[in-house]
Amino acid sequence: MTYLFKVFPIIVIHFFNDIAVAQTMSYIDKNGEENLCGPIEIEDLSSSPPYSVWFASSYNELECSDDQRKWGEELKDVEVDIFLGTWCGDSKNYVPKFIHLWDTLGLDRQALNLIALYHTKEKYKQGPNAEEEGMDIHRVPTFIFKRNGIELARLVERPRTSLERDIAQLAVGYPPAPSYRAAAYIQNLFRGKTVDEAYEEREGHQEAIYSLMGGSSELNTLGYVYLRAGKIKEALLCFWFNIHYFPYNPTVYKSHADALLESGDTLHAIADYKKAIQIKPDYGYAIRQLDLLVE
Repeated sequence: MTYLFKVFPIIVIHFFNDIAVAQTMSYIDKNGEENLCGPIEIEDLSSSPPYSVWFASSYNELECSDDQRKWGEELKDVEVDIFLGTWCGDSKNYVPKFIHLWDTLGLDRQALNLIALYHTKEKYKQGPNAEEEGMDIHRVPTFIFKRNGIELARLVERPRTSLERDIAQLAVGYPPAPSYRAAAYIQNLFRGKTVDEAYEEREGHQEAIYSLMGGSSELNTLGYVYLRAGKIKEALLCFWFNIHYFPYNPTVYKSHADALLESGDTLHAIADYKKAIQIKPDYGYAIRQLDLLVE
């Protein structure tokens, strides 16, 4: 498949009193739209069109209650790493709201570290300098709360109840249940074992993971994050689980086929694209892949 776009990192450097100040990086996506990438400042969102349009709208939508100060004090020594996408609807919605709540609590904006990630095939949910490496980012926005460099809790993509209530619970030591628990299970599995060990034990984890699943998209997204980061074995295992949980979903076969193709296993990739088409005869992507692979 040919992807008709290129990534264009833009670095503008100004010199003030012989000191070089690197400006925000951006790239042009396949739709011709500019997006930010890498570490950014809040002002890059709040003061620079087109980001400032949605930032102001979401920031002003949040209405806070009158009792935040009671628990806001507990966050004064907390830093938050915020991984987001300026292309992502949930990031556009919740990141400005989070910053509004942080401001309302009277907390220091310097404690917020914003990192914008790519949304391209080559660098899917990655930063220009691998800022996400080792952080287990698979959905955006992800808010990672840290004290003295140690992670306390994280909020992934959207609140479990409401943004204010989730952060209040976290502040007093009772963070809400994590979202995407099946993905978190697999990420923890890879921390404790090699990929080969996890693969050998995969059947023993099937029931536990299934009990945590929210739907096929959970592991599908995680699998592609691994795949685009070059972690093909990890991606294959995610897609393997999905095939067993959702055997009548054509997307899970298509995704597994993509990973097999990246691994060099063209024969089995073809078989999985065919399975996807058997379930969904008009599956255009799978049909195009087969046209390229089968003479």
